[in-house]
Amino acid sequence: MKNKFKLSKEVSAIIVKMKKAGFDCYAVGGCVRDLVIGRPTNDWDFTTNATPDQIQKLFPDSFYDNKFGTVGIPMDRDNPYKKTVYEITTYRSEKGYSDFRHPDEIVFGQKLEEDLQRRDFTVNAMAYDGSEITDLFEGLKDLEKKIIRSVGKAPERFNEDALRMMRAVRLASELGFVIEEKTFQAITDNAKLINKISAERVREELLKILASAYPTEGIRLLRNSLLLAEILPELDKCFQVEQKSPKRHHTLDVGNHLLESLKNTPSRDPVVRLATLLHDVGKPPTFRKTDEGVITFYNHEIVGASIVRNIAARLHMSKKDSEKLVRLVRFHQFTVDERQTDSALRRFIKNVGKEYLADMLHLRTGDRLGGGARETSWRLELFKKRLLEVQKQPFSVTDLKANGRDVMEIYNIGSGPMVGSVLNMLFNDVSEGKLPNTREILLKRIKDLKKEITLKE
Repeated sequence: MKNKFKLSKEVSAIIVKMKKAGFDCYAVGGCVRDLVIGRPTNDWDFTTNATPDQIQKLFPDSFYDNKFGTVGIPMDRDNPYKKTVYEITTYRSEKGYSDFRHPDEIVFGQKLEEDLQRRDFTVNAMAYDGSEITDLFEGLKDLEKKIIRSVGKAPERFNEDALRMMRAVRLASELGFVIEEKTFQAITDNAKLINKISAERVREELLKILASAYPTEGIRLLRNSLLLAEILPELDKCFQVEQKSPKRHHTLDVGNHLLESLKNTPSRDPVVRLATLLHDVGKPPTFRKTDEGVITFYNHEIVGASIVRNIAARLHMSKKDSEKLVRLVRFHQFTVDERQTDSALRRFIKNVGKEYLADMLHLRTGDRLGGGARETSWRLELFKKRLLEVQKQPFSVTDLKANGRDVMEIYNIGSGPMVGSVLNMLFNDVSEGKLPNTREILLKRIKDLKKEITLKE
């Protein structure tokens, strides 16, 4: 099929150079899909009938250190200090997938068809040589119909690489597509195979789903396909827990409330979205119903923090992301009251962490909207303003505009307990509102304290 798309000069240069040398060369996979639908992409892959040795002769700066026939070609992309690596792979077919992820044997081929038929989904199985799209599995039609469909028999594709099941969900949630019926059924039938995949791979696909344009739909697909019960069983259990009862505002069960919260959070950060999705995950184990029929979830935020800490460890999340996730879940049940003291607000900020305050407020917005409340209220807006005001005050001795060196210079002493005592007195005066945190006034106070100490002596 003749199609002319504008390619970058680096992409064009690779295709032209390979063709001039007498070889086939096609851009292939997701980059072609994105090219057709007008979606920006920087992830370019190529396929060719040339062997790795032949490719490297044409591109002397290239490198080849794998068994898959993939050669890396560094290109400048207008910036000699930041080279982009393009990957070009020899046509190949694959045999045996004993670990449900990687082929046991790779056979280099001479035909494009051999390469395309091993790919996961029809929308990823198109090739483009700069002037013509090769579409052997009707990927263009599926793009038009907004369908994710496996190449060939879906069960075979998922037994070759079980991560493809999550990738189908991720593509659907990124593109706003649906998964074709037989492909979806094959995911449901083989959902347990996802446990054969490393935690790091599962985590990356999950975070990509959460970062997508339609994260809530992605999580629904995971649940309906039975994948959610395998990768996040703690969340899956939430759909069985009712919340509707006297004295409670919730009308949805815990799981669907969490989905609505995710849908409504303004944050685009996948870790914040994950925290929003899991903020009430402590409710199933803390569920109680009184004799009057009132449902309670006392301390669910504390139990939830422990649960998400285990989830983060299981998914091998980074230390920073784990801390962020746990803090947001642990302290999401905060009070918004105009009668709160500055000290109470300062404790809240210390618990959450200054760097996560905006994230916590995004979670609260999703939680409110997910529970049927309005996006905000005058109390919440006042709370936000007071948070800004309170943050202008020092939170520790290190936030003071005077420091230990000033004390040592004025007192003509070296480091020691006296320095700490003076700084603590200053901090107490400032935090109690007796002194402003300005350098001139603090230096004067240090001198006055010196006089007071001298007189006592």
